[in-house]
Amino acid sequence: MKAAIIIFSDPTYGGEEALGRAFNGLAAAYDFKQKNIDVAIYFQGTGTRWVSHVTKVGHPLYQLYAAVSDVVVGVSCGCADVFGAREDAELNGFHLVTDNSVPGTSGLPSIAQLSSGGYSVFSF
Repeated sequence: MKAAIIIFSDPTYGGEEALGRAFNGLAAAYDFKQKNIDVAIYFQGTGTRWVSHVTKVGHPLYQLYAAVSDVVVGVSCGCADVFGAREDAELNGFHLVTDNSVPGTSGLPSIAQLSSGGYSVFSF
C-alpha cells in the first residue's frame, strides 16, 4: 500500500475549515508514516499557500508538519505560479513538482503517475 496526500485547502480564505483540512491531511500522513506505509505529501491548488505558514515556529501546524516534512514531495509548480506561492515555496525549500505538463502552465503533479505507481490518492 502507498498513500499520496494532496492538500488543496486555502489558508488565506478558508478559515478554520481550511486549517482543519490541512491538519487532517498532515495527520493522515503522520499515521501512514508511523505504520511504515509509503506516503507522499503534495501541496496543490490554493494549498500551495500553506508553504509560508507550516514552516513558521508557533503556527498550529508547525510541529505536525515538522514530523512529516521528510515525506513532502513538494508543491505544484503551476498552482504555485497561479496562486502566488512560488516565491514562498522556493524560499522555504520546497521542491516544485512539474510531472504533468498541463498546457499553459509550468506543470503540476501527475495524479495518473501516482495512481499507476500504486498510490491511493487522498485529498484534503
